[in-house]
Amino acid sequence: MNAPGQPIEILLVEDNPGDVRLTRESLAEGRVRNNLHVVADGEAALAFLRRTGRFAAVPRPDLILLDLNLPRRDGREVLADIKADPDLRRIPVVILTTSQAEQDIVQSYDLHANCFVTKPVGLDQFLKVIRSIEAFWLEIVKLPPDGARTDEDAAR
Repeated sequence: MNAPGQPIEILLVEDNPGDVRLTRESLAEGRVRNNLHVVADGEAALAFLRRTGRFAAVPRPDLILLDLNLPRRDGREVLADIKADPDLRRIPVVILTTSQAEQDIVQSYDLHANCFVTKPVGLDQFLKVIRSIEAFWLEIVKLPPDGARTDEDAAR
């Protein structure tokens, strides 16, 4: 987590420009200062998180909002890679998707998603969901410090 007064770094992995715009607008109106970074596919998400290529200088996100249905590499694969990586697995991942399929919900939690949220269709409901995510994850929850590792992690 960033120092007090510093904005929260959020990575949105979303290929729908409309959902990106709505998320950006909702977070901009929120009470918590944040920097929203957006990538549109799973490969770019992993490059961002690993700070490779054009993403070498990006900050480490404090929170990831991850769609499941993505080009190049789907959200399930991205989630599995994040949670298998000792340097990334403590970053909370909120699955934010149109899917309501029980299989997607179960698989996401099996892959250690921190929560699963279905995107509502209506504009007002979508904005309400984003504000609820912001209120919970950025105002209530205590996030781990940036790069925090335990002795157990270091031994691996």
